[in-house]
Amino acid sequence: MENVRIDKWLWAARFFKTRSLATDAVDRGKAKAGGERMKPSRTVRLGDILQIDNGSTEWEVVVRGLSDVRGSAEKAQQLYEETAESIAKRQQEADRRRYFREPGLDIKGRPTKRDRRLLDRTGE
Repeated sequence: MENVRIDKWLWAARFFKTRSLATDAVDRGKAKAGGERMKPSRTVRLGDILQIDNGSTEWEVVVRGLSDVRGSAEKAQQLYEETAESIAKRQQEADRRRYFREPGLDIKGRPTKRDRRLLDRTGE
């Protein structure tokens, strides 16, 4: 396999749950190649450096394998290699979230009366 569409590759590498989510992310500029926006039909080549933001995590990866078929997680992890800078950045973000929790993360949707009282009591 010599060329694979970026949206298929992102889906096969398990960065996005569905191919349509991968296509939307590429359209919105959440997946970039070398810092440049691209179209979902762009082909991925071995050695390409991709910046991927899947909503919860940002990745910078080097393409090590090509696939347009979604397989197991082990196979998906063989398709890319995360850069050292990306690993360090993700670790810093995880530490920041662990030590400085957002007060509204535990509340889903609009706060109830009880939730509002708890927020007011903690001074947030």
